[in-house]
Amino acid sequence: MAESPAQVRQTPQARRKVEVPEGLWIRCKQCGAMVYRRILEEELHVCPECDYHYRMDARTRVRQLNDPDTFEEFLPDLESADPLEFTDRVSYKARLAKAKKQAGEREAIIVGKGFIKGRPVIMGVMNPFFIMGSMGSVVGEKVTAAAERATKEGLPLVMITCSGGARMMEGMVSLVQMAKTAAAIAKLDDAGGLYIVVMTDPTTAGVAASFAFLGDVTLAEPGALIGFAGPRVIAETINATLPEGFQRAEFMLEHGFVDRIVHRRNLRSEIARIIDYCNK
Repeated sequence: MAESPAQVRQTPQARRKVEVPEGLWIRCKQCGAMVYRRILEEELHVCPECDYHYRMDARTRVRQLNDPDTFEEFLPDLESADPLEFTDRVSYKARLAKAKKQAGEREAIIVGKGFIKGRPVIMGVMNPFFIMGSMGSVVGEKVTAAAERATKEGLPLVMITCSGGARMMEGMVSLVQMAKTAAAIAKLDDAGGLYIVVMTDPTTAGVAASFAFLGDVTLAEPGALIGFAGPRVIAETINATLPEGFQRAEFMLEHGFVDRIVHRRNLRSEIARIIDYCNK
């Protein structure tokens, strides 16, 4: 049975980092409807008129998905270095400092052990508000550590993906995380472990081409952008008009890249149901 949005209502601290403009009334980014802010928050930051799913920070998702006070984070202190001393308009160190301040996090992913409706899981949750959830050495290390712990403890691994891809400021150090995370997932698979991926908007590029597309079961939130290169890049490269809804979750479901599209309010129940089914 699906949980009501009120059952996973968020604290004021959690609300700040959701991709919703300020004000008592909010104009939906998709349908243009005016929605009372409190209603949007009670609906888990999903527009009640058109079901547009706003992006959310990692801590909000952790609270929504896990049973209350059950999530125990590990590797919380890992922070990215600057191996290339990279600078474009600003230095990478400056970007990291700004991201930490804006997101209130040290990196673009949280990993830990929690419980979903009483089922123990190892979970990773990506944060779109930390350099667009990009994957550098720390994200790769945390995903790998989560997979290794799931393998060791014989627990399902649940990964909530949201990323613009590999972090270019770390160059090859970032790109090798694709192979590193894929190898860790392969070891989990060899041990008979269960790997559930929930793709949210957006899941693209290096993350999509590595651990995000390796799930035993792949779920997606409605309307999520999923793919390697973005639709604009593809359209310009092949000089063609792309189909309507190209690379959105519904298109990916139709073409076999996603197993099921699940509304945010139903994710806890759906993940618990999958775990029960696979443990029979």
